[in-house]
Amino acid sequence: MKKTYPGDPPVLDDITLRVDKGEFIWLTGPSGAGKSTLLRLLFCAEKPTSGQILIGGKNIGRINQAGVPYLRRNIGVVFQDFKLLDNRTVLENVGYALEVLGASDTDIRERARRRLDQVGLSHKAMSLPRRLSGGEQQRVAIARALVNEPTILLADEPTGNLDPSLTDSILQLLFDANARGTTVVVATHDRTLLQRWHRRTVGLERGKLVFDA
Repeated sequence: MKKTYPGDPPVLDDITLRVDKGEFIWLTGPSGAGKSTLLRLLFCAEKPTSGQILIGGKNIGRINQAGVPYLRRNIGVVFQDFKLLDNRTVLENVGYALEVLGASDTDIRERARRRLDQVGLSHKAMSLPRRLSGGEQQRVAIARALVNEPTILLADEPTGNLDPSLTDSILQLLFDANARGTTVVVATHDRTLLQRWHRRTVGLERGKLVFDA
């Protein structure tokens, strides 16, 4: 698979990668290696320039715009810039994925509150995102990504804005989701995470796959 933009060298070049259902993978490499772009391709925010991306046997590069929301129902995403809805409370932000799926108001509230409790933010349920610190916004984004028990979870530097004391508890949420069967791909440049938590590690550098260990 290849991803290029006009006038620039390839962002991703000749990437061949297989991720099995239920795996946990660290995606690592320096800034600009192509980690975020690869996650965006998996989430259908971008399309590959050439090659195929298969999820559940479907070539997602050929999905039309109408089909993208259906694919995303099964994918939880933690973005680097959080993408929280400014005019909605923390509780409403976490419950939004369930709202899109048509869950009942009671179900949305119960499940969203449970996730907020897990990330230590139940006391902020009625706050607006702008009232939160960067680390708190990060935890809201993680709660939102996990609330509908996605088949696949993509996380772009999920511990980047967190104190070390919170990093372990947040990673444990990702490990717990993985233990329940969710396939998890975490992009990080933090080598200490890779050394402490031994999982399959895929390395990118200048758009190339340089190791898979």
